[in-house]
Amino acid sequence: MDAFNLLKADHRKVEELFSQLESASGQAKMRVFEQIKMELELHTHIEEKIFYPALEKPKQTHDLTLEAYEEHDVVKKLLREMSKAKSANEEWEAQAKVLQENVEHHVEEEENELFPKAEAALSEEQIEALGEQMETEKERKQRGATKSSSKKKSAGANKSASKSKSASTAPKKARASKKSGSKSSAGSKRSKKSAKKSRR
Repeated sequence: MDAFNLLKADHRKVEELFSQLESASGQAKMRVFEQIKMELELHTHIEEKIFYPALEKPKQTHDLTLEAYEEHDVVKKLLREMSKAKSANEEWEAQAKVLQENVEHHVEEEENELFPKAEAALSEEQIEALGEQMETEKERKQRGATKSSSKKKSAGANKSASKSKSASTAPKKARASKKSGSKSSAGSKRSKKSAKKSRR
């Protein structure tokens, strides 16, 4: 796969999610944000791990690549801040707008400046190889993300199961202790009676 086509496809997907975010409300908005966060984290990861290192060396792409790293840092910081919120309040909405503007600016700069210069600096074979590497890495990360989310779900299910087990055994224990308590009290009553008889 061509490296530029892969990254452009990511850009279009995030643009579509941002338009969904604008029209969504309440918890639906937070769910769309989670998708945006996941897509951006994947995208920045493959760019920083594979694509940008290949563009740092050529002189014509060096400065733009360093700038791109900085722009990624701004986006990551915003994503971290926004992830702390439980609901979309006014402050969160403002941050979402800033995030969208930052991403749009970054995409525009990449597609109109960095990509054409990178295309001139790299061979077709390099562009194809970078694309394949990024695609493989993306799939690997996605598999890891689904595994960890399913682990969390099963861990949560196990916790609730153990809670319900302990809750169901608790009354039994209580009943058992009551029975043994009543037995011991009956025993003590009998011993008192026998003590009275012996005194007589």
